[in-house]
Amino acid sequence: MKYMKWIVGISIGAILGFSYWYFIGCTSNTCPITSSPTISSIYGAVMGVLLMNTLTGKPSKGDG
Repeated sequence: MKYMKWIVGISIGAILGFSYWYFIGCTSNTCPITSSPTISSIYGAVMGVLLMNTLTGKPSKGDG
């Protein structure tokens, strides 16, 4: 349970990254991120982790 937000962020991000490649993608293979399903999924996973960490971050002691 300690790493659940990381697992959820990676999973959702990778699925969304792959979906973006599959449904929209780049057909000319000139786009660095969306021309490959692997790179698109990895990029989505990283963005998912960053977003999940931002949304569920604990406030520091100085806040509030």
